[in-house]
Amino acid sequence: MTGIVAGIGWHMVGAASAASFYAPIEKVKRWSWETTWAVAGIFSWVLLPISVSYLLLPHFGAFYGSIPSGVLLRMALFGAMWGVGNVSYGLTMRYLGMSLGIGVAIGVTLVVGTLIPPLLNGQAGLLFETRSGLLTMAGIVVALTGVAIVSYAGHMKEMPLKSGGPTEFNVLLGLALAVMCGIFSSGMSFAMNAAKPMQAAALQAGVNPLYSALPSYVFIMGGGALVNFAYCFGRLAMVKKISLGDDLHQPGGVIGRNAALAATGGIMWYLQFFFYAWGAAKIPERLSYVNWMLHMSGYVLFGGIVGLALGEWAGVSSRSIRLLWVGIVVIIAAANLVGLAT
Repeated sequence: MTGIVAGIGWHMVGAASAASFYAPIEKVKRWSWETTWAVAGIFSWVLLPISVSYLLLPHFGAFYGSIPSGVLLRMALFGAMWGVGNVSYGLTMRYLGMSLGIGVAIGVTLVVGTLIPPLLNGQAGLLFETRSGLLTMAGIVVALTGVAIVSYAGHMKEMPLKSGGPTEFNVLLGLALAVMCGIFSSGMSFAMNAAKPMQAAALQAGVNPLYSALPSYVFIMGGGALVNFAYCFGRLAMVKKISLGDDLHQPGGVIGRNAALAATGGIMWYLQFFFYAWGAAKIPERLSYVNWMLHMSGYVLFGGIVGLALGEWAGVSSRSIRLLWVGIVVIIAAANLVGLAT
């Protein structure tokens, strides 16, 4: 039981990192969003996955050469699927606003990414015919309730603030994009499910179980990186209002500061899945599908807490803040339900 509690704890550490990674990125000045996102991505999707795996694996090249090409391809394709969801994230915020957009997108991601892998693996009976499965399903329902409450509280916060709400609010289009974002973002969950043969190979190679999932990130995040870089550099090349050359012709101090902030955000983004691997290593294999639910609900949980800590709720009605805390408590209850299931 102690190991399971530790697993949930590590999932929450990863979720906190995920909820905080955009804070340094928001402080970047005089750079386009595309340049900032690409620099952050170089660290989170390329340098860190490769560097960590190089340190972990005794024979880096031979290890990847021993993995069947079909496994590598599935990981990369699911990573690219996640990349599409990542790119569409910004459009969701544009038409729904941050709180409502995140709530819908993560709600869909939570359900799809948690339920589909066991169904594809022929484990549907575990979800509906066992005590642990039923408790997990209850945890998902409670988590979605908490996500909805937190999202509604955030929506109430944004609407009175003209500068904080979406400039082109469109419920139907925004909801469609949020659902699309949620479905494609769940590709990360599918990719991790597809990476299990590589995790087994890492264990056989002598990698500590806590780190056995990390070598798979080279291909998973590599697939997502291709989509994200194509989008960023495509826009930098085609949109007249933004230019990579203009961004790089800033004074040296501006470039250094922006690069450091973007890199910090990228490192924090990677750390969410670093600790996700630690958490997943502590959860029993038969209940591996709960890992994604814990991560996604924790993301919303700490998103609300980080927003409070950064003063984003200053001047907001006490009713909205109370509603936020109710949602946070509900999400904590969902994590405890999943703990009982394990």
